[in-house]
Amino acid sequence: MTTSNGDAAPESTSNANGAQAPQNVLMIMGQYVKDLSFECPNAPQIFTEMREPPQIAPQHGVQVNLIAQNVVEVVLHSRIEAKMNDKVAFIVELDYAALVNVPTGMSQEQSQQVLLIEVPRLIFPFARSIIADVVRDGGFPPLLLAPVEFAISQTPPGNPAESATEPAKA
Repeated sequence: MTTSNGDAAPESTSNANGAQAPQNVLMIMGQYVKDLSFECPNAPQIFTEMREPPQIAPQHGVQVNLIAQNVVEVVLHSRIEAKMNDKVAFIVELDYAALVNVPTGMSQEQSQQVLLIEVPRLIFPFARSIIADVVRDGGFPPLLLAPVEFAISQTPPGNPAESATEPAKA
């Protein structure tokens, strides 16, 4: 296919609405909760002892799974353990995922940066909202997590579309 001036037009495919979408752009095809867990092991006593907000220790990680050619699943794993006076107030774990169409021709370095930093940065606000709601529904004040800096601490071996876990700063 060519444009009116004779240049080659970018390859495209039809999306679910029948509209033409360019193939060579990063596209988040969908987002979903893959796994969610909330535990309050010291209930109901913990609620009678609650005088101040619990101390939290958030941990975040990213995993990338190859689903099909140029399609990967990016999973943001968040685990937050809250304690009050050395007692566990609650534990919340969330695996929030995005299905991503990776452009052809992207270098391995670019792919790593996009899949391990940019995609988690884009989906983190949605995960943070889910966590805040679950904590609130569990009887605690909503937990508003600070933004996370998703940085690559080390280069994962092999193809970036293979499974890799990266720690992130909270």
